[in-house]
Amino acid sequence: MTMFTVLLRLRQVCNDLRLLGAPTLLSAQSNLDADESVGAPSEETGGKWPALADIVDDALGGSHKILIFSQFTGMLRLLRDWLDARSIGHSYLDGSTRDRGAQVAAFQTDPVRRVFLISLKAGGYGLNLTAADHVILVEPWWNPAVEAQAIDRAHRIGQASPVTASRLIARGTVEERILKLQATKRQFMASAVEDDPLTLPGLNDDDLESLLE
Repeated sequence: MTMFTVLLRLRQVCNDLRLLGAPTLLSAQSNLDADESVGAPSEETGGKWPALADIVDDALGGSHKILIFSQFTGMLRLLRDWLDARSIGHSYLDGSTRDRGAQVAAFQTDPVRRVFLISLKAGGYGLNLTAADHVILVEPWWNPAVEAQAIDRAHRIGQASPVTASRLIARGTVEERILKLQATKRQFMASAVEDDPLTLPGLNDDDLESLLE
């Protein structure tokens, strides 16, 4: 349990320090310039933000619509606040969303809704989101098949445009080790880790330790 908890925290750090709720986060936020809103993303809070902003800006500048997936609902909420601050219309879907159909319909038909924020568990299956032709995976997932399912939300019948998919990986972190482990342990990675995070068939103690070295 301790090792799984450490892995979770290491993965959250790759996205944004604020997901940890640690005291160091407050000092990072206090260093923001006066013209930045409290909690605004920066290199200090998460190294992925500049790359993410570039991808979003380029896509929106070309009149595209974007799906953004994350396993962490806390990250989705940070993204929602970031989009709100920039007055970018968006839909939102996680496990607590009650108007799922309305969020999907609004994204598909409303030209103002340019971005759809979706959690892995709530939106990885059963959605037809052909209005989007860009997909961003904020972090790598244990099971590559789940990543493919997320990207397939835009690859549906009725899609008339090529779909561009981007995956954000923090260099020199546990995320790179996850990618290597995927390549060597693809068989057990295919057994949905997200469905039961406490059981990893085929994963031994050496594999876990290799992620934390």
